[in-house]
Amino acid sequence: MCGIVGVVSNAPVNQLIYDALLLLQHRGQDAAGIVTQQDNKFFMHKAKGMVKDVFRTRNMRALPGQCGLGQVRYPTAGNAFSEEEAQPFYVNAPFGIVLVHNGNLTNAHALKHELFTVDHRHINTESDSEVLLNVLAHEIERTTRGMPLQPAHLFEAVRQVHLRVKGSYAVIALIAGHGVLAFRDPFGIRPLCIGRSADQIMLASESVALEGTLHQFERDLAPGEAVFIDLQGQMQAQQCAKAPVLNPCIFEFVYLARPDSVMDGISVYQARLNLGQTLAKRVVSTVPPSEIDVVIPIPESSRPSAAQLAQLLGLPYREGFVKNRYVGRTFIMPGQAVRKKSVRQKLNAIASEFKGRNVLLVDDSIVRGTTSQEIVQMARDAGARKVYLASAAPPVRYPNVYGIDMPTSAELVAYDRSVEEVRAIIGCDALIYQDVEAMKSAIGDLNTAIKGFDASCFDGIYVTGDVGVADIARLSGARVSGQEDAHDSSRLALPNPAD
Repeated sequence: MCGIVGVVSNAPVNQLIYDALLLLQHRGQDAAGIVTQQDNKFFMHKAKGMVKDVFRTRNMRALPGQCGLGQVRYPTAGNAFSEEEAQPFYVNAPFGIVLVHNGNLTNAHALKHELFTVDHRHINTESDSEVLLNVLAHEIERTTRGMPLQPAHLFEAVRQVHLRVKGSYAVIALIAGHGVLAFRDPFGIRPLCIGRSADQIMLASESVALEGTLHQFERDLAPGEAVFIDLQGQMQAQQCAKAPVLNPCIFEFVYLARPDSVMDGISVYQARLNLGQTLAKRVVSTVPPSEIDVVIPIPESSRPSAAQLAQLLGLPYREGFVKNRYVGRTFIMPGQAVRKKSVRQKLNAIASEFKGRNVLLVDDSIVRGTTSQEIVQMARDAGARKVYLASAAPPVRYPNVYGIDMPTSAELVAYDRSVEEVRAIIGCDALIYQDVEAMKSAIGDLNTAIKGFDASCFDGIYVTGDVGVADIARLSGARVSGQEDAHDSSRLALPNPAD
């Protein structure tokens, strides 16, 4: 999960990109970077940390130019993230290209070998984004063959990228002296949209980055589509995939995206309201509403679902936890020990809302279970008589390989466990999960043009069709710096999409 932005303007863009990255900060807190172009020269600053910490006045002054890119990032491979892996990435041939990428390549390992042995390109980091940049650069070089660059060359290069690259990718690239190229994978797994103001065109991961910088949302890029914007602001677009099909990541709607964003025609906020509505039916079948005194959300993504659930069940809705906004999101922190320690730093219970009551806690999802375990104990410590826990998402039973930080099965509390076993681990009195098909319907009904979602972490069906047990074992091994959990990987059973 990363946030990316690109701008072509007739005015300096450094402040604009900075502001857009602040609006996308929720998509990554480990690193940030901006690159701008002036007189065919790139100016770049990137570092580990959040946007407000990475960029100082001196850094901003050193980013001149009227077009540029930005990215906020968290790593999904390895636990020793280095400064060199912060984006954007740069390659000097052909033309000079810088790139930002949101997603995860499932065949990065094979591509890296191919780039070295066949294409004679060197990869200097462990980042799959650098692999993607070099594949794109190689294909642009092949299509131009020394000729002046034309949009048709770029669209042909993207066609070849789609044929070589597997996985999820939303990409924005700046080509020195020419303009900005953006494209989305043929399944549209990761989001990318475009907007305009009077004198600017902006591309961003979420519509909130457009609206918050006073751009009018225009549309989402279609899966497989490429868009080229020249330095004068003239835009051309072309479908570059053979058989594109929109299968956006459903976890974006459950948790990742800001609620005020609209993605692929679906309001994230309305999607979460709908999840609360379907979850209410599951709660009634497990715990009689008469046994629940109050509904309390676990901040923050679960609030719409919890409010809708409480309204439908005729129960009081209360804020029982206060969030310290100056602590990072525990979900994206590496290491169970750090994650467990941070929960108490991040949340504090309002004892009066718990004391002597049967409380229903509502969370957006339960991934590792560590946070849920701590929060349930916090509710008990605050005096709750009984603690029920409801998840607006189904059990996360399978690794995600498309750019979300939960690739190893060993980290998933629901993997190879029954709901009752998970309940016992978390320590709640009842555990209620959303149903997979109900989740898909609740969100999909908001845009009937979407025929399916990537819901692989819930149903084990990987929409790109190229992910098997061996791939997950390798990707899991990369995430933990080569220390594979062979036992869990070998037991992972992937369901048949026809089931």
